[in-house]
Amino acid sequence: MAEMGNGLTKQIDRLDNSRADLHLHTTYSDGALSPETLIQRAHSVGLSVVSITDHDNVGAIDEAIEAGKCLGVEVVSGVELSVALNEKDIHLLAYFFDYKNQKLQDYLAFFRYERLKRAERIVQKLNDINISLKMDAVLDQAGIGSVGRPHIASALLEEGLIETYHEAFMKYIGVGAPAYEKKYQLSPLEATQLVAQAGGLTFLAHPGKYTTDFELSTLIQAGLDGIEVVHPSHNEARQEFYRGVVHQYFLLECGGSDYHGGRKNDDQVLGVYTVPLQIVEDMRTRLFS
Repeated sequence: MAEMGNGLTKQIDRLDNSRADLHLHTTYSDGALSPETLIQRAHSVGLSVVSITDHDNVGAIDEAIEAGKCLGVEVVSGVELSVALNEKDIHLLAYFFDYKNQKLQDYLAFFRYERLKRAERIVQKLNDINISLKMDAVLDQAGIGSVGRPHIASALLEEGLIETYHEAFMKYIGVGAPAYEKKYQLSPLEATQLVAQAGGLTFLAHPGKYTTDFELSTLIQAGLDGIEVVHPSHNEARQEFYRGVVHQYFLLECGGSDYHGGRKNDDQVLGVYTVPLQIVEDMRTRLFS
């Protein structure tokens, strides 16, 4: 009995003291680090559980799981999806799904193809306004990852066509700018159903202060399971606000650093924006109860 008691105490201590980061990016989307290097960094700052949530891509998960086994870091399957709601681009995080589910894999492959075609259209628009960027330069930035506007911004900077990374979005590729192109997006209901049929949970990513009550209500009605409460863009008051929404609607919460390996001047966030392991256990309970 004493041994069982000691074992239970150790388990409780682990839940109390260990931390999780459920929002990380690798070279499989717009992050700067390989999955293995990212897991090593996560371990070095004391994280016990992580989720790699690359945009429209689950290619990093197998490598991350193997790296995690060696270091004692659990890797939860994750992905970040884009949905359209009232012409607004909203991001959703999915967790604990079967990342080898064929229907999910087919959808993600289609999204990545649409990302590539969108990038080609953006580059053409840039060329039309005498910004001589080549698509090959964008693909060099993307490497094995899903192509996105961050890669275009990085390519513009690398080619000396802009002076700062953010200038790309302000002058050329941000919403309303001359080379902006909308991306293909699911509806909220399509996204939550896609994740649910693969056995996972769907969360609203970094809602910030611009998500309206109507948008929250629409997402919850579409099957949202939870909200990302902890995020670098959320101050303490914003965290408490969304934690209140979570409790009001019997949702789950998640959180993380949205770390891109320093690519977005985010070197200091890893290990800072975390959630207790009990948050992860609550997610498991919702899935398997």
